[in-house]
Amino acid sequence: MRLAYLGPAGTFGEEAAIRYAPEARLVPFASHAAVAAAVESGEADEGVMAIENFLNGSVSETLDILIHETTLRIQHELVLPIEHHLIVPRGGRLEDISVIYSHTQALGQCRQYLDREFPNVHVEAALSTAQAVEFAVIRGKGAAAIGTERAAEIYGGEIAERSIQDSNRNVTRFVVLGRGKQPPTGKDRTSIAFTFPQDRPGALAGVLNEFAGRSINCTKIESRPTREVFGEYVFLIDFEGHEDDAICREALERIRPQCSMLKVFGSYPRWQ
Repeated sequence: MRLAYLGPAGTFGEEAAIRYAPEARLVPFASHAAVAAAVESGEADEGVMAIENFLNGSVSETLDILIHETTLRIQHELVLPIEHHLIVPRGGRLEDISVIYSHTQALGQCRQYLDREFPNVHVEAALSTAQAVEFAVIRGKGAAAIGTERAAEIYGGEIAERSIQDSNRNVTRFVVLGRGKQPPTGKDRTSIAFTFPQDRPGALAGVLNEFAGRSINCTKIESRPTREVFGEYVFLIDFEGHEDDAICREALERIRPQCSMLKVFGSYPRWQ
């Protein structure tokens, strides 16, 4: 199996891909959009994408891809513990650091540390934590990156400080995108997105009542801009159960007429 992930080697995306399918041939891409496109084109069979972090919340890039840019479906989910390290070129010193590179998610997950230890240091975003480490090593003296231990090994950096994330409980939830539907397992999660034909009082409550009235547990709800009209939003819900379960199918059938758009991202086995 060819498995796409957000590369290059040394990212948390690579680690998630290895945990999901240790025997797969891993294919790195520069963005989550490129990961999805590779699966759609057949260049990869499935793709691993980060969707939610314990500290930063949802990964908006992934949500927007699911809403607007792909018909691929979520096949599986997995949750990966996240440990960030401050990495410098070999021989680098903390007192010399003038710029710190990392992915925006990693920077957000280490915000308290950066504000406390490097309040006056320039912070620069990279496409991935691995790319950030590569940048820092190439730049040399005065540069640092937030990344993984594997990235430090691959690109020739050294860890100056370990476990700098703002919480030791930090984890990231990843989803695996592919084609087709997963069969019910009895322990599933379903993710959907929907919009309303017009903004009116009680519209969202009407949808939520369909779940509540059937004792279906909604585990997450949020919104993203529609990209069409300012102030109008796409709502997203994760709920326990499979779209083919009778009670969930009934809820979705009742919801559909209330919505101008209803998209099922997939039903897939719950991580826990």
